[in-house]
Amino acid sequence: MDQIVYFIIGGVVGIVAGYFSAKMLKDQSNERKPRVELKEKNKEKILKQLNERNKISNDDVERLLGVADSSATRYLEELEKEGKIKQVGRTGQSVFYQKK
Repeated sequence: MDQIVYFIIGGVVGIVAGYFSAKMLKDQSNERKPRVELKEKNKEKILKQLNERNKISNDDVERLLGVADSSATRYLEELEKEGKIKQVGRTGQSVFYQKK
């Protein structure tokens, strides 16, 4: 008799734990979507700025988007990997980016 009670309790606990695990995973995936959308919008802003001007620097991206230097660098690197822009110059303040 005790084994049956433990089995039922274990089943209920398992179902409840599974429900909450699935809910947490769903919530996490929903949190990622706005970040991806923001990232794409920011990359579009960079490309729009490049359409208006012929070049853009890392500092320009920082000011345009209000992001840190490392974030600006990541945006520019991603756009370069996607083949949308190209880097002119190698290092330092003389580096800027142009549309391909």
